[in-house]
Parts: sequence; structure tokens; C-alpha cells
Amino acid sequence: MSPANQVAFGSWPSPLSAGLVASGSVHLSGPLQRGGDIFWSELRPVEAGRSVLVRRAAGAEPVDLLPAPWSARTLVHEYGGGAWWLGASALYFAHWNDQRLYRFDPVAGESQPEGGVEPVALTPEPPTPRAWRYADGREHPTQAFVVCVRERHGAGAEATNELVAIATELSPGKPLGEPVILGATTDGLAQADFVAAPRFSADGRWLSWIRWNHPRMPWDGTELCVAPVFAGMRLGNIQVVAGGETEAVHGADWTADGRLVFSTDRSGFWNLHSWSPGSSSDQALTQLTGAEIGAPQWVFGTQRWAELTDGRLAAVVTDSATDHLVVVGTDGSIASIPTPYLAIGELSTTDHNTILINGATPVSLPDLVELDLAGIAVAWPRPADGVSIEAGWFSVAQPVTYHLEGRLDSRDTHAFVYPPNGPGFEGLPGERPPLVVMGHGGPTAHASRALNLRVQYWTSRGFAVADVNYGGSSGFGRAYRQLLAGAWGVVDVEDCIAVAARLADSGMVDAERLAIRGGSAGGFTVLSTLVQSDTFSAGTSLYGVADLEALARDTHKFESRYLDGLIGPYPERIDLYQDRSPINHTDQLSCPLLVLQGLEDEIVPPNQSEAIVAALAAKGIPHAYVTFEGEQHGFRQEANIIRSFEVELWFYGRVFGFEPADPIAPAGDAVGL
Repeated sequence: MSPANQVAFGSWPSPLSAGLVASGSVHLSGPLQRGGDIFWSELRPVEAGRSVLVRRAAGAEPVDLLPAPWSARTLVHEYGGGAWWLGASALYFAHWNDQRLYRFDPVAGESQPEGGVEPVALTPEPPTPRAWRYADGREHPTQAFVVCVRERHGAGAEATNELVAIATELSPGKPLGEPVILGATTDGLAQADFVAAPRFSADGRWLSWIRWNHPRMPWDGTELCVAPVFAGMRLGNIQVVAGGETEAVHGADWTADGRLVFSTDRSGFWNLHSWSPGSSSDQALTQLTGAEIGAPQWVFGTQRWAELTDGRLAAVVTDSATDHLVVVGTDGSIASIPTPYLAIGELSTTDHNTILINGATPVSLPDLVELDLAGIAVAWPRPADGVSIEAGWFSVAQPVTYHLEGRLDSRDTHAFVYPPNGPGFEGLPGERPPLVVMGHGGPTAHASRALNLRVQYWTSRGFAVADVNYGGSSGFGRAYRQLLAGAWGVVDVEDCIAVAARLADSGMVDAERLAIRGGSAGGFTVLSTLVQSDTFSAGTSLYGVADLEALARDTHKFESRYLDGLIGPYPERIDLYQDRSPINHTDQLSCPLLVLQGLEDEIVPPNQSEAIVAALAAKGIPHAYVTFEGEQHGFRQEANIIRSFEVELWFYGRVFGFEPADPIAPAGDAVGL
């Protein structure tokens, strides 16, 4: 290679700008089909994070159904999901600005111009803005109601989550009625801390839903409930058909022949089971080991199976954090559908026996694709984002597994390793690339090896990246998922350190230029790692947890008892909370740190970041603190996504001694950099 192409790692010019990362950050939800038309939603950074409902009529181009400021996004559980659903002739959605539920009757193939048909509010104004929130509903097949989850917030009290029935036919001039709370006097339904996934049988005679209580999370233990439905949306006796304190059930829905199909992890891996009214027990439909059909329910509406018109089930199987499609036969047989998609967000089926997925490959972004049962794309409902970069620029993940002896156990840990990749470029003679170790959020989640522009931004500039699926990650079965039980801040930290050390020892990366970055729970792992080890020479915390006690006191209801399982009961084990909190060990911080924070974050409030920044300043450690107005937990606005990536690249350049090829304004409040 010509010396002209020998450029310092980190300084490689890349076509993948921070702007392209932002434009490729459109989050897709859906898709669903009705009457030959396909519906989905797009959370668009370029529109300040608006969640836009889109429809593609047969033979037509996709159109936005509603103009700004309409946005189909819910705040239930803060993470949302399930913000919209389809009925027989109407679409229902929770509007971001006020969180009320609306009914909309879309005109096929047409958007609604200013002055056109407007959505109709089905729920009354709450006592305070956004105090009543709605999600994850379904329309009754014969009665004029939808049933969904409502979350009510009041001053000084924990939010109340409940199933409610809402009338869908309104009389002109008549005030909106109050939603009817279902099951309030039967079998303790009202006492459940959380409810989700209300689903009607095809004939409308049965309603199923999921419920669980503190301190469990929905991937720890839930109950699947059913009840008969009578006129006026009255429920009969409630029956628990599956689940419990140590069994996580999710994804329940009804088949055309009246069976209730769901995922349960009672075997150690999520498998499909079915139950029929009148049965005393359920039946296993799949018996996977080492792989599973299921995923942690961080958001509402995530579905990993759907019924085909011939009665078979299309499903997403996750094996070591990699997804693939299968068809489950009525006899329990499993046939693989060959596709290039390694990460599948959602799936549904059509009335002509095809599968709609939201899938990504190692060299293509998540997109909505219609597949036949041979895995052949028969339609592309949604064109790809405007990221026109040759695939040769994309680094392809190399799965690695390392065994380590930890403080608490002996275990394997997993990671996807991406070498630097810039066509026509190599590092300077004798130079090894810097490494960015990524710790995913959750922490009950997992990294995928499908294309992620937020990884490729670094690899195309000459960084190596290790995306770590530390112990506690999903996608490897229940036992691996529970490795963080009582061990958050220990197992995840050890695994990230082990991956970085192994890669440095192998000579693949520069041991003196190791960085660790992560957001939310991943930010906690970053801060914990930096106070427990001197392995890394730089860190970036995005809205990370610094003070576990403050998180236990201040965070939202959904995660308010999450730490009981990850750390221990609070305040009984206040000793562990204090010992594991990075804010209490800032005397052990020694490397530069970048802190990025949304100012409207209710999950990890800004006071967490402010506390760690104050400690950095008091100790005189080089750092920068960058805040973003109008952002909640995670950055959704285009300008903020761009700035967050650019300032992080600038930060690594200052710490690791290279000059980025990109012109970047430095962090205005940087100290010592």
C-alpha cells in the first residue's frame, strides 16, 4: 500500500458522517397488514423524534397518514412501545403531546392534508398534562370497545397500571366517558403492579393478558391470565393458565382455531406453548435448547411469532444473540427460512401467507421486508434510508467467546468484535488501532451483529470495536440472563475488562488506547469499570447511573424495584448500593471521561451525571459534560445525535493523540482536554 494511504488510526476520512448515523437512526415499528395495505411507524430524528404513522396501499407509494405535530408514541413505562394498533376499520394511537388515545379512520393510500380528517380523542383530558397514558391495545371483534393498558400518574404516589375498556363510538356533543377499569373486583387483578398485552380471541369470547408484581421484571416472572368476556365488556372469573414468580411468559395471542399461544422460559429457554379454553394445562409446541423464541419485554408490543393462514406459526428464533426465521408446523416440526437477516425486531403475517419483518443484515440497515416461506423478498414496503455507502466500508462482526474466572463464578462471556475497516487506508507503521468497548443498555438486553451505523462510525475511522454481551445479557437463555442477579457492577465489569484485555494481549489493538462507552445501564458499567480497573484510558458515559441509591429512590415505576434483583433489596442492603455506586469511589477515577446527558430524562435523571461531573472537577480529572435540551432517555433528535457522535470523536482524539479528519467544534465546557 502506498505510504500516502497510511493514516493514523482514528484519523481516517470516512463517508459515514454523524449526519448519516442520525439519518440511519430511524426506528421502525410494525409492520401490520390490513386489506392488502401495510402500516408501520417511523421515529424520525430529522423531525425532532416524531413517530410518524405510514401506510402503503397496494401498488402505491408509502404515505404519511398524519402531518406534524401528530406523533404516535406513548410514555407508559417510559420506554413505551405498543403506541398504535389496527382495528377492523380504524387505527388507534396514543399521541405524544398529550398521551391521550385517539381513533383515526385513514383513507386508503392518502395522507391527511391540513383541514382533512382529524383523529378523534377517545379519552378525556387528564387532571394534569400527560398524567393518563395508554398503550398496547386491541379492538373487540363485535363490541364497540378497545381494551388497553392505562398508566395513571398522581402527585406523590406510584403510578397505577391497569386494563381499561374504552368506547370507540362517540355520540355527537356527548362528553367523553371515563375508561372502565376491567377486573377491579375479581381475583386481585387490580392489585397487580403491572399489566400488558390484552388480546381477544377471534370470536371475542375470551380476553388474555399478562400481569406481574414488584420486584420482578417481565423477564423474571409473569402470569398469563384469561377471562371470559360478556356484554358491556364485563369479565368473568379470571384464570391463571401459565407463569409464576420464576417463569416468564410473554407474547401471548390467540390463533384462528381458538388456542392461546405464548412463550414461556420454564425449560430454561423461551419456547412456544399453547392453551385451549377448558384445558387443565398447556402443551409445548417447541422444545428448543440453546436457542429460544422470546425476548425481554422492555417495550410493549414486541412479538416473536405470528400465525400463517394455513395454521402454522412463523417465529423468530434467537441463538447466541443472533436471530433467524422458522416455521413451526402443527406437528411441532421446525423448518428454517433462509434469510440474510441476523436481527429481527418484529414480525407479522399477511392474509396471503407471507411474513412481514423488520430485519437487518451485516451490511444493510433495519428495513421492512415482505418474505415468502422460502425466504424470498416479494415486496419492500418501505424504501431503505438514504445511506448510500458501499458495503465495503462496513466492518463485519467476528463472534468471540472467552472463559474467565470471576469473583462470583466461572463463566463464558461473549462479544462481537469489529476490526477497523476503511478501504484504501491502513494505520501508521507499527501502529495498532484504538479499541472502543461497548456495553449495551438494559442491562437485560443484547448486542446484535447486524449492521449498526453507531458501530461503523468508529470502525470506518480506524477504531476496533468490541460489542460485549456480558453475563446477564439476553439471547443466551434464562441461566445466562440471570448471571447479573445480585451481581450488577461485578459480572458486567469483569466481562468488559476481560474482552479488552484479551484483544490487547492478542496484539489486535493498542493496549494503551482502550476506551469504554455505554448508555444508561451501559453507562453504569462504564463508570463502574473505571473505578475498579485501570485497563481503560478513556470512557464515555451516556446518561449513565452513578448513584444506585439515588436511582432506587428517584427512577420511574417500571424499574423502581429492578435493582432488588440486580443488587439486593433496598434499603435492607444499602451497604451493597453504596459499595457498587461509582459516585462513592471517585477517588479511584484516573482517566478522562466524557459525560452526555438528556435534560428531560426521567429514567436516569440529570442529577446522576451532574454528581459524577462534580467529582471529576473536584479531583481535576480531564472531562467534558455535554447536555441536550428536549431529550429523554436516549437521543432522538437529529442535531443532538450528530453532536453526540462528533464530540465523542473529538474527545478520543484529544485523549489518544490523533486529529479527526472531520471538522468538529470542541466541547465548550471541556476541562483539561
